[in-house]
Amino acid sequence: MQAGKPILYSYFRSSCSWRVRIALVLKGIDYVTVPINLVKDGGQQFSEEFQTLNPMMQVPALKIDGLTIGQSLAIIEYLEETRPTPRLLPQDPKKRASVRMISDLIASGIQPLQNLSVLKQVGQENQLAWAQNVISSGFNALEKILQSTAGKYCVGDEVSMADLCLVPQVANAERFKVELTSYPTISRINKMLLALEAFQVTHPCRQPDTPPELRA
Repeated sequence: MQAGKPILYSYFRSSCSWRVRIALVLKGIDYVTVPINLVKDGGQQFSEEFQTLNPMMQVPALKIDGLTIGQSLAIIEYLEETRPTPRLLPQDPKKRASVRMISDLIASGIQPLQNLSVLKQVGQENQLAWAQNVISSGFNALEKILQSTAGKYCVGDEVSMADLCLVPQVANAERFKVELTSYPTISRINKMLLALEAFQVTHPCRQPDTPPELRA
């Protein structure tokens, strides 16, 4: 393994970055944060320097072991394969499939549709309704799935990659004022997870680039 701390290119409010921050903390990996402000200067992710690092011009990106990896789930799976303790993917193939299904449902089926780049396209006056509709539609499906997979957390009683996706997406839902009373299973799991230190210290309100007025 290459010497030196891993470097996470992150934005405090990015739900994809939050997933990776949780994984790094759970696995006890000491890392350095390089903030990339997605709003300032027209978006620092569009800078020539960052494009070289991640041609998709998105956060997160993680420099680790001589690699630069983009896409949060790819990063988490790499961490899982190279630093398998504690486990974020269950050993049981059926449970593992459930974890991946839930993770993909959020990371592919909900979050990208309410992401900053999409909201810019739908127009200022439509953004809130668009985001609420996208998140509610995804949560309708997710609530049904979790009713059959959940124990204490998304899949059984161990924290998994699915949980790392769930909490940041619930935070997005709250930011877009989605009514969560229709999703009791999602809400219960989210509350349990937010009580864990790894989810607290990685929270958007506690990042190096969190604006003073949003700190907690």
